[in-house]
Amino acid sequence: MPDLKQMPDLKQLRLLGILAATALGLYVCYLLALLFLPALTWALVLAIILYPAHRWVEGRLGNRNLAALISVGVAAIAVGLPLVFVAQQLVREAVNGATYLEGVIRGWDPDGFMSNYPTLSAVALWIENQFDPAGSVAALVQWLTGQSTSLLRVSINQAVMFVLTFYLLFYFLRDREAALREIEGLSPLRAPETAYMLSRFAETVHAILVGTVFVAAVQGTLGGLMFWWLGLPTPVFWGLVMGLLAIVPVLGAFVIWVPAAIYLALEGAWVSAAILTVWGGVVVAGIDNLLYPMLVGSRLRLHTLVAFIGAVGGIVLFGASGLVLGPAVIAVTISLIDILKNRLNDQPEAARSPVWRAT
Repeated sequence: MPDLKQMPDLKQLRLLGILAATALGLYVCYLLALLFLPALTWALVLAIILYPAHRWVEGRLGNRNLAALISVGVAAIAVGLPLVFVAQQLVREAVNGATYLEGVIRGWDPDGFMSNYPTLSAVALWIENQFDPAGSVAALVQWLTGQSTSLLRVSINQAVMFVLTFYLLFYFLRDREAALREIEGLSPLRAPETAYMLSRFAETVHAILVGTVFVAAVQGTLGGLMFWWLGLPTPVFWGLVMGLLAIVPVLGAFVIWVPAAIYLALEGAWVSAAILTVWGGVVVAGIDNLLYPMLVGSRLRLHTLVAFIGAVGGIVLFGASGLVLGPAVIAVTISLIDILKNRLNDQPEAARSPVWRAT
């Protein structure tokens, strides 16, 4: 007969059951939230960005519901209209640009090119033998055309996510204080430590959205305007591509304008090639060195390599929302490491500077 004294206490069994049920519930909640991750992410990002203006509106009106409704309405108009315009232009310009490239490649005279540029003849011959540039571009044109025909279906899906984002934004703005109190109550950290971790998350979001994305948008706009002024095809498309590349660390707008300048030089348009080179190397690249420190400063506080891994890895894992989630997760993790170091060193509060600093 088993010894009753050695059997687990009934309270311990109940506690284990509660822990198991809680873990299962958290996992199911994670699966449910994963479906709405883009909407949750961008609603949280917009709430962080818009909160100073929303707080002013709420202070003037004295009504949380009305203030949140007005803030969400203004944000939806300010974000939605440019997105619709850019999406329409992107599909149209992408198809036109791919069609133009296909025509250029099919009309290319390799014999004439090799006679004019003998040093590049071996490279051109190898590319022509190993790949089928015209066929690849033709396939790209066909794919982009198919994407444009299915744009209505994609737009409906994106519209649902768009509406859901601003639906969530309303509650994030209205109930922000209550949510923060709940986070502080559930957090195992001390109050200053929780505040430090949340501040690092908010600082990272501000740095990425207000700094990185804004600077990239300016660079893409300037590059696209120069493409338009020089008469290069599909300037809207290439400007958007330059802006997207400028967001990713290490890469940049030069990935687009350098080949374009080389193309102009090979076509004999030396003046246009020189103008594009100077504009891209001085103005477009200089904007990054001028605006980025002003808008971001020390708020991101991540090493260049860490920021690169966070941005690229986040996009791979989470899609477009990973642009924010990746660096934010790393920043929060680093803040937790800071807190742990301070606990081990018997320091009462979290340090205000993370382990990794921006270079």
